Amino acid sequence: MEITAAEAVVRLLEEEEVEVVFGYPGGAILPLYDALYGKKIKHVLVRQEQGAAHAANGYARATGKVGVCIATSGPGATNLVTGIANAYGDSIPMVIITGQVHTQLVGSDAFQEVDITGITIPITKHNYLVKKAQDLPKIVKQAFLIASTGRPGPVLIDIPKDVLETVITCSNPKDVRPQGYKPTYKGNTKQIIQAAKAILTAERPLIFAGGGIIASEASEELLTLAETIQAPVVNTLMSIGSFPRSHPLSLGMLGLHGAKFTNQAVTECDVLIGLGVRFDDRATGKVSGFAPNAKIIHVDIDPAEIGKNVRFDIPIVGDVRVVIQELLNHLAPAEHPEWLKRIQELKEQYPLVLKPEKGCRWARLHPWQVLQKLQELTKGDAIVTTDVGQHQMWAAQHYLANRPRTFISSGGLGTMGYGFPAAVGAQLGCPDQMVVCITGDGSFQMSMQEFGTAVEHKLPIKIIILNNHQLGMVRQLQEFYCDERYFGVDYTGQPDFAMFAGCYGAAGFRINRPDDLEPVLTEALNTPGPVIVDCTVCGRENVYPMVLGGACIDEAIVDRARGEKN
Repeated sequence: MEITAAEAVVRLLEEEEVEVVFGYPGGAILPLYDALYGKKIKHVLVRQEQGAAHAANGYARATGKVGVCIATSGPGATNLVTGIANAYGDSIPMVIITGQVHTQLVGSDAFQEVDITGITIPITKHNYLVKKAQDLPKIVKQAFLIASTGRPGPVLIDIPKDVLETVITCSNPKDVRPQGYKPTYKGNTKQIIQAAKAILTAERPLIFAGGGIIASEASEELLTLAETIQAPVVNTLMSIGSFPRSHPLSLGMLGLHGAKFTNQAVTECDVLIGLGVRFDDRATGKVSGFAPNAKIIHVDIDPAEIGKNVRFDIPIVGDVRVVIQELLNHLAPAEHPEWLKRIQELKEQYPLVLKPEKGCRWARLHPWQVLQKLQELTKGDAIVTTDVGQHQMWAAQHYLANRPRTFISSGGLGTMGYGFPAAVGAQLGCPDQMVVCITGDGSFQMSMQEFGTAVEHKLPIKIIILNNHQLGMVRQLQEFYCDERYFGVDYTGQPDFAMFAGCYGAAGFRINRPDDLEPVLTEALNTPGPVIVDCTVCGRENVYPMVLGGACIDEAIVDRARGEKN
């Protein structure tokens, strides 16, 4: 059957069971939009292309499926770049389709031409410039395979307009695996046995869970492993929810803003089991002081990550789910009462310190109060997305996620403006679940135009803005690194966010005092449609603990007074 290449792309998307695409039309991509007309695939028109990339990302993370976004050539494609880099940093499976100028114009600096494949080489797992229409079926199939297998990641397909318009015979290629593309799933048996021996002889074992646990759907295996060997579990930001935070073996997030007791446990363990984790600098602090007394087992599907940042003793390349299953075959139930007693002592000795900053009164609304009340009212059962900044760290500390794919945040790139469009994608992917976006006044203003997208599609997203009228995390960094020379961080003019919601015909609420928190938040969570809750919090509030640059993670500052460590 002869159809246009654009129609073939739509048919291939349907074969890949794509239900929704996020995009913004333009001249070069117009044939594909015409082919989407009347099809079952839902198209979500975002208000800016970066929103399409972040929404596809949130969709992928909430559902486990490949997220798809579309944009035209030139500025449409370049507006996707931050979202693509964000997905690459966090290993999120996405297929990005961009339009390109006519084949004969490529390289001529034509109107809205840009070398998007060249631009995105460093931030995609793979990308294509399609030169022959008959290659499209194989390329599309290949893109989905590459994006979703091995270590997941974004794949870009750049298609010239004339290629999209070319009539082809749509084939269904069967063998699309690229030559030499063979991700390793099964770990080396000898290395697994060696790891098992190290775990069985450990007195203070600790599991370090990374985002790979969620990517490989290994949460059940992680729970079984932890309970079998009675080892506490620490999480990276990307793996929050992979292990139930309510579980007695859970120690929460480690790293620069991790609880003191969590970081101290890492420092004192004698065997550290790193599962699907990159050992990035935000988690490790000063590398030489990271788990100094531990034998380190590192499991990751990407061999390039083994030993890249932190020394290892036992490397295992493979899918973390498959490796844990095999590892369990070589383990026996173990007890570590003295180690768990020590963990409990650390929790009692180093609790998260919650007290007002100098210049803040208890009568003021504090950020952690909002997060703790949200946790109480949702019972930790909502899908939470966050932007980047202080609110992100408070959410990681105080919102206790118990299920995978329910805490969605920008990790590697740290992208402000990510949280709200990611919530749009998550809500469309999981329409029956409550989705809450926790953001700051700075981050929300980077993508607040997507509120129109939420209103158009009647998405019941609840947006909680921790509003301190400034770029709080930058101000905090200036306090410690710039001798309190605050510059470029204060918002002297910003919208009334509750009224902003009203401009779209949606509900907006404001909370200024702790006494208003429960009644207003309860009403907001039960209000249909998208809702904004503007929470005015103290502008002097810092996120603690805080590990300063060059320090070990057990040297965290826990109070505003410089050098007051605990």
